[in-house]
Amino acid sequence: MAHSHPAHEHGHQANTGFRLAFAGVLTLGFVGIEAVAGLYANSLALLTDAAHNMTDALALGLTWYAHRLASRPSHAGKTFGYHRAGILAALLNSTTLALIALGIFHEAWGRFFAPPVVASDVLMTMGGVALAVNLLTAWLVSHGSEHDLNLHSAFLHLLGDVFSAFGAIAAGVGIWLTGKFWLDPAASALIGVLILWNAWTILRETVTILLESTPEDIDMSRMVRDFLKIEGVLGVHDLHVWSISRSLRMLSAHVLIQDIPISQTKQVQHRIRAVLHEAYGINHCTLQMECEECDPDALYCDMTSSHHHHHKS
Repeated sequence: MAHSHPAHEHGHQANTGFRLAFAGVLTLGFVGIEAVAGLYANSLALLTDAAHNMTDALALGLTWYAHRLASRPSHAGKTFGYHRAGILAALLNSTTLALIALGIFHEAWGRFFAPPVVASDVLMTMGGVALAVNLLTAWLVSHGSEHDLNLHSAFLHLLGDVFSAFGAIAAGVGIWLTGKFWLDPAASALIGVLILWNAWTILRETVTILLESTPEDIDMSRMVRDFLKIEGVLGVHDLHVWSISRSLRMLSAHVLIQDIPISQTKQVQHRIRAVLHEAYGINHCTLQMECEECDPDALYCDMTSSHHHHHKS
């Protein structure tokens, strides 16, 4: 079993909380400036980015709260702790991203056929400022996002703003060079496609985790073969692997071994845990050791079955 380091983890959590709070305040402060500039320039691209920034600020606030909640220790009422709070926050963030994208498509469609005059110089200037702000906030949230779906959803929110700013700059340059004002809603529509794709990637992963599906990077057939290679293991069944969060994976299995004293099974368990940790990143597992063969077809237990299997431990 892996051992935690409370002082180090507490410092990391505090640092992550500060970065989320700072990114949220910075994003919220920029929303008002960009919205005023978008109204002055009559630019949908800037107004779109301002609206996206507003939802980013809300998403960062939700992510910050879920991060604090997930750091609470487990107790009798929540034996797994609050790790799923981050998953629920990611689910809500992905939903808001999808709604934003649909709103952008609706507004861009109307403006594409009757494009209003857009102040390209203001569009390019504010696009540049937005790019700098969004790059900074995305960098602040990126630390640790590869292991935390909650942080990752917030990071994708901010990364979408980075591309929104690029789109605003490109639209401003295009209008300045060609005078074609339809480039502004066209840039917004492209930004909407990117936002919708990001929403789908987050939504798909959150649903996978909430359904307690096997993590996509785990090959169950290979895992069974690895089990059977371990000294002392004769077979495995009732095998389940699922995720509590992106970085917290769980496993339960019934392991067939020889009829040996209970004290000797500890060595077999230690070897199994070492393989699961090194090959699959699984540090939390429940292993039921058995010495009597069971139904060979029951590799994955059918929990909806009306009958019950009784195994001798």
